[in-house]
Amino acid sequence: MDCVLTIDVGSSSARALLYSSDGKAINGFEARAQYHAKTTEDGGWEIGAAELTRLVAETLDTICGQMRAAKVRPAAVAVDTFWHSILGVSAAGEAVTPVLHPFDSRSAGAAKELARRIDNAAQHKRTGCMLHPSYPPAKILWLKETQPDAFATVKRWMSFGEYMFLEFFGAAACSTSMISASGLWNQQANQYDREMIEALPVTGDEFPRAEEMDQPQTKLAGEFAARWPELAGIPWFPALGDGACDNVGSGCATRERFALMVGTSGAMRACAETDAIEIPAGLFCYRVDRRRVVLGGALSNGGEVFAWMRRTLQLPDTNEIEKQLNGLPPGQHGLTILPLFAGERSPGWRADAKAVMAGLGAGTTPIEILHAALEAVPVTFRDVYDLMRQSLGAPTEVIASGGALLHSAAWTRMMADTLSHTVIQCLEPEATSRGAALMALERIGAITSISAPEAKLGAAIEPDREKTELYLAAVERQRRLYQKIFEEQSSD
Repeated sequence: MDCVLTIDVGSSSARALLYSSDGKAINGFEARAQYHAKTTEDGGWEIGAAELTRLVAETLDTICGQMRAAKVRPAAVAVDTFWHSILGVSAAGEAVTPVLHPFDSRSAGAAKELARRIDNAAQHKRTGCMLHPSYPPAKILWLKETQPDAFATVKRWMSFGEYMFLEFFGAAACSTSMISASGLWNQQANQYDREMIEALPVTGDEFPRAEEMDQPQTKLAGEFAARWPELAGIPWFPALGDGACDNVGSGCATRERFALMVGTSGAMRACAETDAIEIPAGLFCYRVDRRRVVLGGALSNGGEVFAWMRRTLQLPDTNEIEKQLNGLPPGQHGLTILPLFAGERSPGWRADAKAVMAGLGAGTTPIEILHAALEAVPVTFRDVYDLMRQSLGAPTEVIASGGALLHSAAWTRMMADTLSHTVIQCLEPEATSRGAALMALERIGAITSISAPEAKLGAAIEPDREKTELYLAAVERQRRLYQKIFEEQSSD
């Protein structure tokens, strides 16, 4: 069939779906497997590489059974996984470290050590990544310091997607998209960043060769070829970054559309086809592929802010929350909140940052605290939005996705009012998987462009310009509080 199978490995589940060439999921073909990463009190967030590969294989068993029954065979396999993951693999092809997720913060000290070895601002302009525990360079240094025996046996550093290919094909495969978000890639030169490589305890031979990237694999290892005959002999494209695929799948594949995603965490991103790009301080810059970059900001705190409030405060049910939020004017609570419950990525990139609430009084109510906390998230996004406009120009559309945001009309209106821009809901239920499918469909020539099949969009939420002025004042209050708490304390 003129369709592709997608494998989407997220932070809590693996999913397999089937997409037709019009960019729509085909009903009756779906498999999912949930998992829970191992977390530790000191900030660890890891999972065994073999265990996660097994879960992916189980989803493929299920969907291949569905295809076999329907006599369907896809034209290609598209893969996406979470960006910034890393694990060490021995010369024998065995994982000698767990998969370290970007949420793993144990390398915060190593990130500071790297900042003493290399100019953080200068390398950010080249790599689009900060020296931060989210990224592999700090994790590599941390593993060298804390697990020297395992480190000494590493022959190859790779993302989870590469390891999965190593298991299924006997050969790892890497995409430009995945390596570009590692902190090891020079976005301007579209090549490894030599200064970063030289600052780490590596030679550079431990990473995939640039000229071998983006090449599909077709020869499944014997065990898997027999297990999944529907997938043998067709191209499997190396895993792409989930954020890039989310943009493509939500219809935001050009610089004119900004993608606003709020799930557990949050992000605002835009894609652009360009040879070089000025990367503003505070934002990240990775790649969709060799031709396209993705620029934006990531928030560690999105839907988790709402979830924390619901766990902690005596709040009414969901319908009553929405009703009360709709009746509250911006900022009337008198609170200023830095919603940094899980540290900070954009725009300040302080992994050690904590949440701050200023202005609490004896009469402050739970719904007012919730209201202020929810407002604080779009207020932070406004900083990201302004930085993106400096590099890409003002967007014609802002497309919103993510269950945390779209399940609250009141919160979505706060976003539109704070950004002073119409926010359009994306109704694609699996935007990330869809984006991976579109990338593969373009590669095999089934579609002319990843933008050709239009994403399904919903209601447009118009901003209230009077409320925008109130939110812009809140932006300034939040900036001043951040400066007082973090920047002035750091200088002291």
